[in-house]
Amino acid sequence: MVEGDELVRVLTALASPQRLRMLAVLAGGRRYVSDLARQVGLSRPLVHAHLSKLAAAGLVTSETELSEEGHAMRYVTVTPFSLSLTPEVVAAAVATLPGPDPRDANEENKR
Repeated sequence: MVEGDELVRVLTALASPQRLRMLAVLAGGRRYVSDLARQVGLSRPLVHAHLSKLAAAGLVTSETELSEEGHAMRYVTVTPFSLSLTPEVVAAAVATLPGPDPRDANEENKR
């Protein structure tokens, strides 16, 4: 079962066309940030910001390696994931969120 806050993080991360493009590029294999930035047509700082959201959602991982010239290069890899979104999955996730459960309000309205 997916927790509500995890579902919100994943859906928020996937709600950006730029982040979807980045995931599409990374589906072809790991890339270093500068290469990824060139491929998606964004600046490196903007790519870093998007990668932070993707990493927080558990959709990518990264590691830093030294090039032969001694430069630090950050490589990013997509984390394998599968998302099955049904009304039942959403209802179960909502039940884990803090605050009132909207299903309780639906029961009250039926009375």
